[in-house]
Amino acid sequence: MHEVKTNADKKAFLQVAIDIYKNDPNWIRPLDKDVEEVFDPAKNKFFKKGNCTRWILQDDKGKPIGRIAAFVNNQYKQEQPTGGIGFFECINDQAAADFIFNYCKEWLRQQGMQAMDGPINFGERDKWWGLLVEGFYEPLYCMNYNPSYYKQLFENYGFQVYFNQVCFALKVKDELEKKYYDRHGIVAADPNFKAVHIKIDQLEKFAKDFTYVYNKAWAGHGGGKSLEERQVQKMFKAMKPAMDEDITWYVYYKDEPVAIWISLPDLNQFFKHMNGRFGLLQKLYFLWLKKFGKCNRFVGLVFGIIPEFQGKGVDAYIIVEGGTYIQKLNKYEDYEMQWIGDFNPKMINIAQNLGTKRSRILSTYRYLFDRHKEFKRHHIIG
Repeated sequence: MHEVKTNADKKAFLQVAIDIYKNDPNWIRPLDKDVEEVFDPAKNKFFKKGNCTRWILQDDKGKPIGRIAAFVNNQYKQEQPTGGIGFFECINDQAAADFIFNYCKEWLRQQGMQAMDGPINFGERDKWWGLLVEGFYEPLYCMNYNPSYYKQLFENYGFQVYFNQVCFALKVKDELEKKYYDRHGIVAADPNFKAVHIKIDQLEKFAKDFTYVYNKAWAGHGGGKSLEERQVQKMFKAMKPAMDEDITWYVYYKDEPVAIWISLPDLNQFFKHMNGRFGLLQKLYFLWLKKFGKCNRFVGLVFGIIPEFQGKGVDAYIIVEGGTYIQKLNKYEDYEMQWIGDFNPKMINIAQNLGTKRSRILSTYRYLFDRHKEFKRHHIIG
């Protein structure tokens, strides 16, 4: 295994994926910068909480045939000290995969770990998390995509499913079930409620309102962490060039924020034309594509309602208000939600009740170093 250290190594690490997917029309090459920022201590705050390294596997002739990263996040609290592996790519060869996994296991054992999860990210769960096991078509932005044989490589080694990540999709033109319109009507009859889409020229206000709803709805729920307003302001500012005002919605009650539905266009519809690059020319091309190109899918990122208004029909209200508005635009054909863990049956049920179909499944795998220890799946929340 060759550790990635030099610029040439970094280029070779990216090239492994290019070689693996050269004949796969559904693969969209991630932006090089998005991958490299994971491994840059100046760009990835998780280096303050742990450490990470990565390697390339070469065959007897020196040809790269695989790659992987391994990392320890000291804030990743599990039943036993658990490290992570990610950015795995490998030819269809179990011996090669086993060598890669064993190498990571020993490295993580030296770091005091007793298990490893993968493929996951050295960062938040919203990017590069899970192994694709169903739904082998164009991935969403920063979503893992892989050949179908990776499932066997992981499971033959001894990895077991810790939890499944389920994505849901629907056609924008489809009508919701009648009960949504009925529940919407009850809430809409109260003049204290209003639904509005985001206004980019008022981004600071909407970032503040997002922080309020998110922290009340999610912080402390299923391991969720509180967000600071400055974090959200920075996040919204970064998202601004990609935002479409029409697809992010808020609900207010007496002018106080009570619900959020945050969506973005599927950026991979633009980035698939960039061949991994995002320099000045590509940024200008992105802006041109965003204005004149076609993006027929948008992606739901966050959906939340503060506890005081849950179970009162506010979910139906924001979905019908936003959905009806979006349908009239005739801009998008498909809507897909970011994944929901199967450990969260409440949110799975909400997604299914929208009339969605399961569009793809990714799996987060776990491997216990002590092969005699009882394996436990992720605990159910909600």
